[in-house]
Amino acid sequence: MEKYSACTSFLAGKLATIDGSTIIGRNEDSKSAWPKNFIVHSHSTEPKEFKSNENKFTMPLPDEAAKYTATPEWTDQYGLFEEDGINEYSVAMSATESAYTNDTVLAADPLNPDGIGEEAMVTVVLPYIKTAREGVERLGSIIEKYGTSETNGILFSDQKEVWYMETAAGHQWVAQRIPDDHYAVVSNQLSIQEIDFGDVDNFMFNSGLQQFVVENNLNPNESGFNFREIFGKNDLSDEYYNTPRVWEGQRILNPEIKQDPISHDLPFIRKASRLIKISDVQRILSSHYEGTPYNPAGSGSKADKHRFRPISLPATQESHILQLRPNKPNTTAGVHWLAMGVAAQSVYVPFFAGMSETPAIYQGTNKLEYDPNSAYWVFKLVSVLVDAHFKEFMPELQKVQSETNISLGNLLKEADAKSNELSGDNLTSYLNQIANQSSKIAIDAFRKLTSQLITKSTDMSPLFYKHNTDL
Repeated sequence: MEKYSACTSFLAGKLATIDGSTIIGRNEDSKSAWPKNFIVHSHSTEPKEFKSNENKFTMPLPDEAAKYTATPEWTDQYGLFEEDGINEYSVAMSATESAYTNDTVLAADPLNPDGIGEEAMVTVVLPYIKTAREGVERLGSIIEKYGTSETNGILFSDQKEVWYMETAAGHQWVAQRIPDDHYAVVSNQLSIQEIDFGDVDNFMFNSGLQQFVVENNLNPNESGFNFREIFGKNDLSDEYYNTPRVWEGQRILNPEIKQDPISHDLPFIRKASRLIKISDVQRILSSHYEGTPYNPAGSGSKADKHRFRPISLPATQESHILQLRPNKPNTTAGVHWLAMGVAAQSVYVPFFAGMSETPAIYQGTNKLEYDPNSAYWVFKLVSVLVDAHFKEFMPELQKVQSETNISLGNLLKEADAKSNELSGDNLTSYLNQIANQSSKIAIDAFRKLTSQLITKSTDMSPLFYKHNTDL
């Protein structure tokens, strides 16, 4: 198991989106075959303690835990890695965007091998918070007390605010509120730039952050406090691995702005040239530089096609978009959009966060090998088949994706209208029903496509010989 994942994240404030939703999303990237499940944890009221299976990190937890959705891995041998979810108070969290602290900073405050890491963050934070700001505060206090074993970026949102938090070194952290009318695309580097320590509405940080930097002579600038420049690496790998992904997301939402994909000066936060839709976020998280020379499956030169690391790639385990819609009760405000496997070759299925259980096909994976009864593998199998004959099969996949998106969108609209008439257990039961219907639409479509692709593949063997019937 790779210790660090290499994800791409997206955040947007409520005035930046077409319907007033707050949105956070991320591709969870680790290994090309590493199955995920999708579950709902029930509200609970019992004493408990968290003990990591990855290291010696242990901490007591509050007695009362809110209901929340999560995407744990097929095994907890290396930790839970619940990664993303929405709780019953309409607070969303996604963790983490792996990043890196420079050696000078680490010499002053080393990472703690037994501190909190990615695998534990959602589990020990999301069930115990009622706002995005509380999420930053809770995780920040844990890091200050126990330390952290990694450098990470963490996403939080509620119906009003969106926050991006970054940890650096063993005990340092900062968080910035994404302005309501702006968005951010984040890759595997520290991204927060200038910190205004007097602006408590838009910045949060550990109490000793400024003193730590001063005492250890870490700030290379004569004035200001640029978190990325003080704590980040800002090395050559950023130009080919990280900044091009930020460039791609900003290219999609701000096509009028001309930028260099390897620039170290790309802004952390931008205002889009148009209001952002869920489909825009899906396009960003599914991107492999389509329409540019850098598309690995495009018509660019061999060098250009392999120059930059794409956003969507085979190592994606799942891609999620956590949408919190305005003027709706907690039961239906949150929509957990989930694409299992490679985002570019999967489909985002919408699930109401108010459901009490997920479809069975999303729950049962407990082995690494291919399992036809696992949602992860249903979508992953299509990816494998398409990759074998990409140019021939990708148009067929795109047609199925479009048709499935329309069907899922229609069902979501119908469910929104119907849910307004229900409450209590009747509403929960209905949301469970809609989850099953949504799952069935997507799973059936991809299973049918699998059958068609397997059948067509039989004529595409390199050993194929066309027989001359006149002989």
